[in-house]
Amino acid sequence: YEYVMNMYASNGGKSGGEFFTPQEVSELLAKIVTVGKTEVNKVYDPACGSGSLLLKFAKILGKDNVRIGFFGQEINITTYNLCRINMFLHDINYNKFDIALGDTLLSPQHGNEEPFDAIVSNPPYSVRWTGDDDATLINDPRFSPAGVLAPKSKADLAFTMHILSWLSTSGTAAIVEFPGVLYRGGAEQKIRKYLIDNNYVDCVIQLPQNLFFGVSIATCIIVLKKSKTENKTLFIDASEQFVHSGNKNKLDDSNIAKILTAYKDRADLQHFCRLVPNSEIAENDYNLSVSSYIESKNTKEVIDIKQLNAEIAEIVKKQSELRSQIDAIVKDL
Repeated sequence: YEYVMNMYASNGGKSGGEFFTPQEVSELLAKIVTVGKTEVNKVYDPACGSGSLLLKFAKILGKDNVRIGFFGQEINITTYNLCRINMFLHDINYNKFDIALGDTLLSPQHGNEEPFDAIVSNPPYSVRWTGDDDATLINDPRFSPAGVLAPKSKADLAFTMHILSWLSTSGTAAIVEFPGVLYRGGAEQKIRKYLIDNNYVDCVIQLPQNLFFGVSIATCIIVLKKSKTENKTLFIDASEQFVHSGNKNKLDDSNIAKILTAYKDRADLQHFCRLVPNSEIAENDYNLSVSSYIESKNTKEVIDIKQLNAEIAEIVKKQSELRSQIDAIVKDL
């Protein structure tokens, strides 16, 4: 079934990409939120698609180590049905999963189940939503803490605030985000300010471009926690961590291992990862772009000026000798 979904997504263009998150990305997200854990109570995805993200927990932890079950919501009825089929095909018992149909932002269906220990999601990028057209949303306990709603034309951070609200105190959330949420101004900057000032952002990972079906841009992962032990944010530049696979890029096992090691160690590594004080992020107008904090490796050829000058001098000398020889030949002629 996963193979068929993969083939459909790769041939279906943008529409196919809505149904499927590449398996290796699903694996990376699941491994990030389960660092140091051998079991969790409940896992949740507010934009679950065909359920590939949720099912990675069954593979990594074992389905019995997700004690209470798998929870997700999907707005597209076709994808919603695919997700439920996917659960059965992966031998998840009907009483161990609860997949709901509907708009997560306006009509969340699992309010009685939150908070969740592990949340993973690849929500739709920069889709429109009601936003401040509905004056009551600013009083919604999911969105009100930031004091502002995500823009009507870009719901990305609305999903982020929803996920943060439903995350347990000891839980971890990993969200694939459109890169614009890291640096755009206005309401989105105010939401980033809320997240940083309250020390909820654990890590920002820059992913390679051309990784997802239906979109070629380089996306990113934002990792959220409510109980961090340090007032710092880890930045990882994984933009070069990929292998070519057909017409797409792909994370292989070594790429995933390198990213996970950096996430666990939280130590500075030149051109790859850096632990940044939140005060520095505040001074940088709450810009969360990885490139703002990690200098890219210079791949240009290093030129030795002294050696170059010596080579030029030798060329001039040979040129002078040749000119003298030519002059002598011309004189004889």
